[in-house]
Amino acid sequence: MVKVLKALGWSLLLTVMLLGVPKFAGTVADAVNTGAIDPDGAFLWLSVHHLVQAAVFLVFILVIRLFSPLDFGLDWGRRKIGRRYVLRFTLIFSMYMIGSFALILITKSFQPFPFPLTAKNIIGYLGFQLLLTGPSEELIFRAFAITMLGLVLKGRVFSGKVSTANIVAAVVFGLAHVRFSFAPFQVSYSAMQVLYAAGLGLFYGDCYEKSGSVLYPMMMHSIGNVLSVTATILLTILVQG
Repeated sequence: MVKVLKALGWSLLLTVMLLGVPKFAGTVADAVNTGAIDPDGAFLWLSVHHLVQAAVFLVFILVIRLFSPLDFGLDWGRRKIGRRYVLRFTLIFSMYMIGSFALILITKSFQPFPFPLTAKNIIGYLGFQLLLTGPSEELIFRAFAITMLGLVLKGRVFSGKVSTANIVAAVVFGLAHVRFSFAPFQVSYSAMQVLYAAGLGLFYGDCYEKSGSVLYPMMMHSIGNVLSVTATILLTILVQG
């Protein structure tokens, strides 16, 4: 019972950190005058937000490394395994994108790019997705979360194929896509987006654990986002053209 309570308490504390720091980063981004450079709000607020949250967790990791030998997978790890994951993910995700966008067009449920298609918005948003989403979010929800959760969550499920730490980190990653505020208290979310994020989180986490490096999940995450955004932009031009 003591071990169970310890695991629950530690997991709850980490969940608060994993969800609270991005909220803090959003507050910092709100305080920055991003509108002067990015009047449409397409990329700069998001960029500041992701830089701040990554910086906070990088400090956490560096401080922890001063007092413990924990490995957060910041080197290249098992390169052959990592490269295989990235290549397979890119192929499978590309096929998924083709199928899903074809279905969206057939059902006429396509949602166009949410900002004016100016060169600044396109380059800025694609740059954000390529350079910041993967590195920032994977540092937090794979390198930090899985490593720290793994200190108390030692079990594995599904015939030993998936670690409990990976599952919990993926669930928290899904919850990170829930928008909430305290004054006034509001919660809004897309159930499909939350499930989609959690599902991808499991794949990223599996890659992190088996390759021993967070660099490959970072690549997978950024590649997936860039492919999705690029397809959305191209289809927006096609549909609205």
